[in-house]
Amino acid sequence: MIRRLLLAASVLALAACNAPEEPATAPTPSPETPVTEPAAPAANVLSAQGFGPLRIGMTTAEIEAALGPDANPNAVGGADPESCDQFRPQRAPENMLVMTQQGVLTSIWLTRTSDIPTDRGFKIGDSAASIKAAYGSAATVGLHKYEPAPAEYITVWSSSDHTSPAARGIKYEIGQDGNVKGIAAGGPSISYVEGCS
Repeated sequence: MIRRLLLAASVLALAACNAPEEPATAPTPSPETPVTEPAAPAANVLSAQGFGPLRIGMTTAEIEAALGPDANPNAVGGADPESCDQFRPQRAPENMLVMTQQGVLTSIWLTRTSDIPTDRGFKIGDSAASIKAAYGSAATVGLHKYEPAPAEYITVWSSSDHTSPAARGIKYEIGQDGNVKGIAAGGPSISYVEGCS
């Protein structure tokens, strides 16, 4: 009897050795990490790309659709408004001007008491020292055209391209008190110092 039990156990063991392997269970796939798109700039900050619904490169018609027509159509924004104009759209924040060249938005300007920050958090009234510290060697400092030092311009470009329509940057105009008194963001027209020139 013991012999039969040993024989039966051996046969079962042999059969188990020759049995096909059960397929391994595939690990449950973990949910993929969603690809996140770069965050769009907040609607209430000025960047080298634009402000809110305004994007550098849009047409005058698109500016008007976004923020309305010129709030002061009788004011002259440029010597030849068809080639270059600077104006405040009706629904734009106070102390914000847009510059168009050949009917295309090329830059956005903040003046006087605007409280709109740049995408780096700087506003009119901030110190030149804080801007230079934040941007470091990416900032280019130039003499002010009309005022003695410490008045100056601090410009930061997104790339080494400063002249083509694709160039983007931000310029901080510093007054004699060493603080920001104007900000321009957009294309090469941010280098202008007198409206369209």
